[in-house]
Amino acid sequence: MTVLVTGAAGFVGYHVIQALLARGERVVGVDDLNSYYDVALKRARLRRLQSNADFSFTKLSVADRESVFDLLAREPEIDRIVHLAAQAGVRYSMVDPYAYVTANLMGQVVMLEAARAMKGLRHFVYASSSSVYGGNTKMPFAESDPVDLPVSLYGATKRADELFSNAYAHLFGLPQSGLRFFTVYGPWGRPDMAYFSFAKAIMEGKPITLFENGALRRDFTYIDDIVVGVLGVLDRPPGSGEPPRILNIGNNHSETVSRLVSILEESLGRKAIILSQPRPVADVADTFADISAIKELTGFTPRTPLDVGIPRFVEWFKSWDPACQAGSARLQLQAHGK
Repeated sequence: MTVLVTGAAGFVGYHVIQALLARGERVVGVDDLNSYYDVALKRARLRRLQSNADFSFTKLSVADRESVFDLLAREPEIDRIVHLAAQAGVRYSMVDPYAYVTANLMGQVVMLEAARAMKGLRHFVYASSSSVYGGNTKMPFAESDPVDLPVSLYGATKRADELFSNAYAHLFGLPQSGLRFFTVYGPWGRPDMAYFSFAKAIMEGKPITLFENGALRRDFTYIDDIVVGVLGVLDRPPGSGEPPRILNIGNNHSETVSRLVSILEESLGRKAIILSQPRPVADVADTFADISAIKELTGFTPRTPLDVGIPRFVEWFKSWDPACQAGSARLQLQAHGK
């Protein structure tokens, strides 16, 4: 049978598809290749996936119901959906809120309707976010905590997605699992994420901005650990009559942003130029995942600490970023006395 993965050219989608292909699955991927960040990076991920004959790709928006249903008509073998497509970014939701309503709300409803129309759907797994916890101060965040006061529009759309899914499970019996992702990082990551933008600025000798002097804390989770969790959940759909699931998927370990920067400096071999500013109103002070529920279901146990994962990211970043490549070329010329 076949797995449909939305957001196929995205960071998490790319890695999930790689893992599915590696275990012999056939995968249909969709993505609208929007320009929120460098489309060249998205296309590079796709090229790597398209080298596998068991992967096929269609460019479409998950908010375009006609295109989604046309795809399902052409791919009757699809029996599972991993819905990762979304407009990402907490702060950007203050710039273009309409993009979040279209991609995150309409996109979720279209994919739920598509799932409802499928014969033999085994599991609908979709991406939520730790942003739904808003300004909660009880740590770690648990799935049973109240999530009625998001502090960003992005978080509000992700909470709405959970509510839509709960209604569809109740009304139509759709087997579903929602995953509240915490801060995911690693090779082939998103340029809008702090660790990526920090690395680029450090290599270019530009200042980076740390909010509250880097005291904010995040539950940084390495991409390989995330993929193990996603596939573990995908392989364990709720049984008949079971309620839909909401699961945290994180590292269960909170680190300061200042420590992230220190590891980046060591891995890149350069010091950061640091500016400090107050925390933006849409940012939270801390994220910290209680992962006992997903561990009980799948055995999920993150194994990659920040001081291992960041050097792995930097190794990839040096091969991708033009500033790193130019720096390496200069060093080679200097070594040869040119």
